[in-house]
Amino acid sequence: MGPSRRITVLGSTGSIGRSTMALLEAAPPGRFAVEALVAGRDVATLAAQARRHGARLAVVADPECGPALAEALAGSGIETVCGPEAVIDAAARPADWTMAAIVGAVGLGSTMAALARGGTLALANKESLVCAGPLVLEAARAGGATLLPVDSEHNAIFQALMSRGGDGFAAVEKIILTASGGPFRQASLAQMAQATPEQAVRHPVWSMGAKISVDSATMFNKGLELIEAARLFPVRPEQLEVLVHPQSAVHGLVQYADGSLIAQLGTPDMRTPIAHCLAWPDRMAVDVGRLDLAALSRLEFEAPDPVRFPALRLARAALAAGGGAPCVLNAANEVGVALFLARRLGFLDIAAVVEETLSALGGQPVDDLASVLELDAAARARATDIAAHRAAA
Repeated sequence: MGPSRRITVLGSTGSIGRSTMALLEAAPPGRFAVEALVAGRDVATLAAQARRHGARLAVVADPECGPALAEALAGSGIETVCGPEAVIDAAARPADWTMAAIVGAVGLGSTMAALARGGTLALANKESLVCAGPLVLEAARAGGATLLPVDSEHNAIFQALMSRGGDGFAAVEKIILTASGGPFRQASLAQMAQATPEQAVRHPVWSMGAKISVDSATMFNKGLELIEAARLFPVRPEQLEVLVHPQSAVHGLVQYADGSLIAQLGTPDMRTPIAHCLAWPDRMAVDVGRLDLAALSRLEFEAPDPVRFPALRLARAALAAGGGAPCVLNAANEVGVALFLARRLGFLDIAAVVEETLSALGGQPVDDLASVLELDAAARARATDIAAHRAAA
């Protein structure tokens, strides 16, 4: 066995981060060594992870949690720091492989820092590519970094594309992302109008955090993934398609010019795409359930309903508008989801807030990280105002 690969996990206490840590723990001793772990404010979980894996550095983004982290790791020899700048510094530390799993646009800065440093970045923070796709890709090129997609759909496409041969993407006719349809796949508009946060986060297949669960319920997660796919893979937007697939066994498909359709299948467990990125270009054994096709017995597919789920239309409009429109879409959606979870906005109003914010701010140009962050803040402020007016109406 060669030398250990040094690992940094940005967002180690979230759903993706915990799955990543579980894979590191299950790996043969000496295969991986943890450089840095970063969390938002979950000090107890972060400290336990850092001790268990012998991390060199533990970072909590919330400055108020810094003293508690220092106390929890006192005597361990593990360095502790806190604050947003410390998160960026942690991402820039030398590491062979970094998991970028900080949810939302707040993860953009650390993603950029990790790419500038080089190495391999496993990207679970789709918002980075949505908000600042060209900047992220340029940072990867400039830093000599390898960018690997962690989202189950994009990872599936990446795997299906590995069989494309030497003709590049010329033979690719279509890329198909699958969606479970979420908890409201068969709900009426009237039922969706009365949806509660508890109902929206009750995903029928995947176990995820609250924000991404609501995104699945609105299908904004698939809209964001359409934009992400347009950044990751050199195909035209019209070559990207979404199919609702309630079994969540087929995670992505690539259709080729000769009529062949290559699909990646597996049980709905995020440890599989994470492990694919962790071991890439090799593969590693993972103790996940194996897909039993005989027991599954059938695979269903259907087109998404554009009336009940306008998110895909809005995402395509933002992609077509270009510039900062995808950033505006993401910011407004994050605001809408947060207000919905706080019971200050109706479920169907999330898409309405996004559409009004897009109409107000359009596709302003974004030339650097500062302009992206400025537009993100402006979009959040406008979306908050729009939501307040809707709530008061």
